[in-house]
Amino acid sequence: MAWIKRLKLTDEERAWVIYDWANSAFILIVGTILFTIFFRKQIAPNEIIEKATSYIGYANASVALLLVFLAPVFGTFADGRGRKKRFWILFVIIGVLFTLGLALIQKGQWILALVFYVVASLGYTGANVFYDAFITDVTEEERMDRVSSAGYAWGYIGSTIPAIFGIAVMLHPNLIGLAKDDYLSAMRLVFVLTAFWWLLFSIPMALRVKQKYFVIPTTIKQNFVRLFNTFREIKKNKQAFLFLIAFFFYIDGVHTIISMATAFGMEWGIGSDVLMKLILVIQFVAFPFAIIYGRLAKRFSAKAMLFTGIVIYTFIVLIAFFIPSFKEISTRTTMFWILGILVGTSQGGVQALSRSVFGKLIPKENSGKFFGFFNIFGKFASFLGPLMIGLIATSPGRTRWAVLSLLIFFLIGAILLGMLHVEKNKKSSV
Repeated sequence: MAWIKRLKLTDEERAWVIYDWANSAFILIVGTILFTIFFRKQIAPNEIIEKATSYIGYANASVALLLVFLAPVFGTFADGRGRKKRFWILFVIIGVLFTLGLALIQKGQWILALVFYVVASLGYTGANVFYDAFITDVTEEERMDRVSSAGYAWGYIGSTIPAIFGIAVMLHPNLIGLAKDDYLSAMRLVFVLTAFWWLLFSIPMALRVKQKYFVIPTTIKQNFVRLFNTFREIKKNKQAFLFLIAFFFYIDGVHTIISMATAFGMEWGIGSDVLMKLILVIQFVAFPFAIIYGRLAKRFSAKAMLFTGIVIYTFIVLIAFFIPSFKEISTRTTMFWILGILVGTSQGGVQALSRSVFGKLIPKENSGKFFGFFNIFGKFASFLGPLMIGLIATSPGRTRWAVLSLLIFFLIGAILLGMLHVEKNKKSSV
């Protein structure tokens, strides 16, 4: 892949970046676009469509809650020699198989659809625990901002390739020989395409990335003792602990907006074809901005760029709150486009720099268990956000207030981030 070679990455860094190219197809196509449309328009019976936003919110919250309990356990066990990759492979396989399974769901099987979506999403998020933890193995501390940002950036571009095909097929099934209104079969095909894309581009990481840092092999009992001691260790690492608390709050808003964007748009009258096109455009916007965030972090510090992203997300929430106030659908659509472009400028940068900042603050040999807790904080926050949306958005008119409530998370996250200081003898761009 010549385009990745231009980044001047090592072979292991390149293979690690390519996995972001692989798994981003799932979160874009299935998590952001396809499942919501599939659920609302093809699977859910008429009597539950009005509450579809709540059900999808509960599904996303369930994924986060499951990961809260699983991530630290698997993360602790994964710190042993060679185990990190085994756990990563396990979750990749789970994600791929249940993504394929979504293609088998029949009309009316809305509960089964939610279950398969939850398990497939758990495979995606679970694999990311170990993928994130591998950053300490594949690169040096001074390169983490750059490499982490490259992963997100190329993940955005990589996901657009199957997404362009998928959107074209979903809008025009006749392009591949289906009846022009056979949207269900078209969506099933896109589930299959996404699963194979994810699996195919996972191969370079499976072959080339190795776990360099690990702890001495331990018994199961000793691993659980390590797990129970981890929180105490994190508290002793005051900078890492403070960052995790700040991260917990601001990433709640980021993840909730990403996972619920399509549901919000459809509820506010934005056409599904417009939403698919917008989300695709967001990926192209996010690609250069993720790289820009990484480069500006070297000049201004990662902390300053995280503040920038939080400020932009604050404006995103305010715009989203006022969108339902406009009576004309055309005006709502224009405002939603503005909101989407703003999301594209910051979502990758915020996530990439959060990962690299934390990677600099932890001991490399314990990256598995520390990133297990990193994902706990991130995903438990992701549990609260969608759950709050699900509880508040019980009727269409209340969704905007649910969105506005996300402001408190960005505000608290910014305040705590402002308290973060790195020891003077810690050489980093934090």
